[in-house]
Amino acid sequence: MALVNPHGKEKKLKPLLLEGKALEEAKAKAKTLTQVKMTSRETGDLIMLGIGGFTPIEGFMGKADWQGVCDKYTMADGTFWPIPITLSTTKGQADSIKIGEEIALVDEESGEVMGLMTVKEKYTIDKEYECKKVFWTTDTEHPGVAKVMAQAEINLAGPVKVLSQGKFPEEYPGIYQTPMESRKFFESKGWSTVAAFQTRNPMHRSHEYLTKIAIEICDGVYIHMLLGKLKAGDIPADVRQNAIDALTANYYVKDSVMVGGYPLDMRYAGPREALLHALFRQNYGCSHLIVGRDHAGVGDYYGPFDAHKIFDEIPANALETKALKIDHTFWCHKCDGMASMKTCPHGKEDRLMLSGTKLRKMLSEGEEVSDKFSRPEVLKILRAYYEGLTEKVEIKMHKHAEGG
Repeated sequence: MALVNPHGKEKKLKPLLLEGKALEEAKAKAKTLTQVKMTSRETGDLIMLGIGGFTPIEGFMGKADWQGVCDKYTMADGTFWPIPITLSTTKGQADSIKIGEEIALVDEESGEVMGLMTVKEKYTIDKEYECKKVFWTTDTEHPGVAKVMAQAEINLAGPVKVLSQGKFPEEYPGIYQTPMESRKFFESKGWSTVAAFQTRNPMHRSHEYLTKIAIEICDGVYIHMLLGKLKAGDIPADVRQNAIDALTANYYVKDSVMVGGYPLDMRYAGPREALLHALFRQNYGCSHLIVGRDHAGVGDYYGPFDAHKIFDEIPANALETKALKIDHTFWCHKCDGMASMKTCPHGKEDRLMLSGTKLRKMLSEGEEVSDKFSRPEVLKILRAYYEGLTEKVEIKMHKHAEGG
């Protein structure tokens, strides 16, 4: 059996990253073009376009695509897509750019020229409308809403040529991967069914349990770590990597799991982001996405299993990658092991409910953490991280805070 097809009608990866002579010529040309600065979210999106993670789209979306994605999860050509991929700039700069003009796209933090775009369209959007549709709220306390509301006034749309993968290959060697690389690895192992596990947290016992359920029914698991920007209080990627490496080395069968990373910022879009996570995991070669409690959530903006329900609301053929939906998982003292609501008959008083937010809060406050919550090797790495912080991190607990 073969891996799942890449997303889109053509069923082929469409990386937009230039190489060789074409790359050198584009870099030289970029020096002569108007520069448009990109936020870290836009830079991450551009890199995903470059490596084929966002196959089959070819650039930043125009108004018809934006509207269709907000309203009915489809672009103007009928391609399923759950979250707008857009680029914004100031009205002053947009006025100086002509339709048909090629511009240089520059990461605002590093100053690196990341790509070129031929501007096909300039348009305004109703930002509150996008937030209601994508995040189900317009509350600017929501980090995803805050980013959309902070966008500049005008969106620019058009096809892109990508010149760089930014800091990711250098900062995360051996972890950061392109869809071509992950597919090549899965094929080399003879895997055809692969479950992706999305994480922005170090893995505790519940995460371990979820991935081991997936290993029972798939050829392997791809622990796929977000490498872009997080919110305050989340644990940096290098610490997460060390903790995950310690866990997989000590508690998983050799060659049953692969760890990788991708270049996006978190949007915290809950159910819609779960769909995006499944879509680009399809491009990475994964047949399933593990969807647990409050996937890609933040605070109490989404119900704990809204990300399960949304997969039942989209057309059956929208994605080849399917959700592997798993109920609340926890340590049960009476069962003397990990269990879920479906397998454990005991009461709340017997259950140790596990959450990434709770674990971070306990560690940041120097509390003792049970090995029923997280493996000792993982806790050792995380304690060292928190002990090394010069400023105290305040972590708020929510009703069902977890977030994957």
